Amino acid sequence: MKSFRHQHQRPKKNTLIVGRQAVIKAMQEGRALERIYLQATVHGPVIDEIRSLAAENQVPINKVPVEKLNNMNVSNHEGCIAQISKIQYQDLQQVISFVVDKGETPLLLILDGITDIRNIGAIARSAYAFGVHAIIIPDKGVGALNEDAILTSAGALEKLAVCRVNSLMKAVDEMHLNGIRVFATEMTAAKKIADADFSVPAAIVMGGEEKGIYPALMKICDEQVHIPMPGDFESLNVSVATGIILYEAVMQRLGNSQ
Repeated sequence: MKSFRHQHQRPKKNTLIVGRQAVIKAMQEGRALERIYLQATVHGPVIDEIRSLAAENQVPINKVPVEKLNNMNVSNHEGCIAQISKIQYQDLQQVISFVVDKGETPLLLILDGITDIRNIGAIARSAYAFGVHAIIIPDKGVGALNEDAILTSAGALEKLAVCRVNSLMKAVDEMHLNGIRVFATEMTAAKKIADADFSVPAAIVMGGEEKGIYPALMKICDEQVHIPMPGDFESLNVSVATGIILYEAVMQRLGNSQ
């Protein structure tokens, strides 16, 4: 049986921008980049310019050994390769304002530490089906939203607003300023999802299956909720759990609108 993870580990050549000046030009022209791979040992004024433009355009930089760059099978990379994004990332505040201006109640989804692109794709598919207005991801510690993720999502990632932020904690602070209540999913939480009020402006945080939600992020959430399970199985797959919680949220909202 082939390994999905290993089979799609290397980015496709037609998704790469190779060389320092080419990467600079791409950012100056406003092209959407998934991330930049910089050789860990490179430095100098041009590298400083790349870092500055990346910060300005909110493009993550991964410092990597030269072997990783060589493994991408491109020549003359000069210690710098960027991966083109299939997603046009949105500004979080602009998305919230747009939703409110339409007279709708925000429903947002925050992904913390979810690295498996199959899970991300499945989550996006459920999010789109249940009317989530935006998915919020951190610029590091999350699976790349590449062609494989989009394929797994059945195209939902190209239809949903996706906001990439450099700090999920700052994103939660921004939501609080906009009157959005943030719910953290935690299987040991006292409150069941049916007892939470998702009809209010809401954001739901889903954590990775191995480590869950980052403790400091959990601490600033407004409520912790869990999915009741009569069986003795430890936990659900994160994409399945997301679908269940979003179903509860949309049923509450549909009930309130009748």
